[in-house]
Parts: sequence; C-alpha cells; structure tokens
Amino acid sequence: MPTLSVIVPFYNVRQYAPDTLRSLRANARDDFEFILVDDCSTDGTADILARAERELPGAVLVRHERNGGLATARNTGIDRARGEYLTFLDGDDWLAPGHYDRLVATIEGLGCDFVRTDHVQCTARARTVYRVPHGRRGVVLRPRDAILPAHRSTSVDYAYAWAGIYHRRLVERGLLHFTDGLRTAEDRPWIWKLHREAESFAVSGLLGVFYRRGVASSLTQIGDVRQLDFLRAFDEVVAGAADDPDAVNLLPKAVRTYCAIISHHLGSIERFEPAVARKLKAMSAAALRRMPQDALDQVLGSMDTERATRLRRLRRRAGSGSGAGAGAGVAA
Repeated sequence: MPTLSVIVPFYNVRQYAPDTLRSLRANARDDFEFILVDDCSTDGTADILARAERELPGAVLVRHERNGGLATARNTGIDRARGEYLTFLDGDDWLAPGHYDRLVATIEGLGCDFVRTDHVQCTARARTVYRVPHGRRGVVLRPRDAILPAHRSTSVDYAYAWAGIYHRRLVERGLLHFTDGLRTAEDRPWIWKLHREAESFAVSGLLGVFYRRGVASSLTQIGDVRQLDFLRAFDEVVAGAADDPDAVNLLPKAVRTYCAIISHHLGSIERFEPAVARKLKAMSAAALRRMPQDALDQVLGSMDTERATRLRRLRRRAGSGSGAGAGAGVAA
C-alpha cells in the first residue's frame, strides 16, 4: 500500500499543467502515487499527461471519455487510490518542494482523521497567505466543534479540498467522496459532511500549496449555467444540517452561508449571461422558500442591511410564487 495518494484532475489546463507536474516531481517518493485524471481535455493537456505518465515517478493516468466536472474527476481518483492517506491538487495549481513529506509527517504525528492546512493564493504576481479560520493548531479536535459560530467564518467556510490530508478510513466510512456531477461549490457539502461525521481533525500552519486565481477557464471566471450548481450544493448542506441531531444550532450557520452566497452572486449578476441571470434570480427565490423559515428569519435579522435587503426583496418574490418551477430541479 502506498503511503500517500495524490488525486489531480486536469481539464484544459495546457498552459499550467507543466508547472503542476514539475511540482509533483519535486514531491515524489517511492511510496507516493499521483493519480492524474484527464477529464476529457481538448486543448493538448492529454498529450502533456501522456508524457507525465512515463516520466513522473508514481504516476497513474486515468482518462474520462466524457467531461464530468471536478467532483466526478476527484471521485474517479478516490476510487483508484490505494494510499493510506489521500490528498488533492487541482491541475492548474502547484506545490512547494517536499510539501507532501511534511504533510504526511504531520498527520502521522497527530493520528487524526484529517488535517487542514493554510495555503498561498496567487493572482498574477501577487501572493497572499490564507489561513484556516481556526485558532487552535497542532491539537486533535472534534470536527463538529469547529462548525460554529454561525456569524463568523469557521473551518467549514474554508472548503478547499487540496488544503489538507485525509486518512483512508474516511473513504471506507463513505465520507471522502464528493457529490457526483457538481460543477461548482463541490467542496461545500463535502466539508460539512466531514465536519459533521468524522471523529477527529487538526489544523496545521504548514504552507506548501499555491492556489492559482484568475484562470480564464476556471468556473469562478465564467458566468454560465454551471455556476448555478451552487444551489444544489447548498441545498445538500442545509439538508444535512437539518438531519443532524444538533440541527437547532447548525441550521442557522448553514442557512446564513447559503444566503451569503446567493447575495454574492446577485451582487455581481452582470457577469452572468442574461438567460443565466434570470435563472439565477428565479432559482435563488425558490431556494429561499425551501429553507427552514425560522432559521431564515433569524439569519436575515442578523445580516448587514445591504445583504438583508437584497434577500428580503428576493424572498418576497418567492412568496408571490415566482420562480417555483425553476427551483424545483435543485431541491436536495
């Protein structure tokens, strides 16, 4: 059994894949495997990965015949992984040399289900360190204790799958797979599930992942219909919180985060194609109607005026029945 399986989906990242692969080579070890998932690239990325399969120690190349999106590609990698520990990397990001040595040593020393780490965000030449929003570091904790409070950013808001390492027992318990087919916000129900159902985790200040922002092909830069998958993702988050034994405390956090994301997208609606913008409004209105109304009242009463006003206006639209049909397809 390899010590570590690294799952790296690639889709049309020919410009960046060589940097990613060079950084993997600088992290190679005899007991590491790198599962390279080509999600049906059409831009030459597949040729780069074919060379990597021959030249990168520990490389395992898996090809999708149809593009399935990031969540599906990661699931493919999880299913092929043999390691005692698993981690993720995106095909346009890169690593510091020796990062995975240090990451494995960290989780081995702590003996917990998973470890979250800080990362460096890279936008053009700018470099910014982003920290896990949790104060206690290097200490094994109960994951669900890091979900709250509702009004502050917590570990479930730091949803980057590649900022951490995960023990194989999470796969065996059904906690590491992503919701198949989600095109965006795939990390959100995933991180909530981990924090609600895993037994132990820790936070480390280890830096070594460089997250590239502003990539033209990234869904964060594209205003097409795939962006609307965030509604399905957060429906799943809210449904999971509602079913939890501690639902009375977790639901306000889940609903507040959902509302914040809806407000964010509505606040930059001009970046969406016109038909998608109309669908966003209708589906968001329907989403507000689906939410637990007591929790929604609590959230709107505690939000800042600008966001609360925007959401109340949308809620009135939902109350009038507009958008009901458009939202029906994204219910959890």
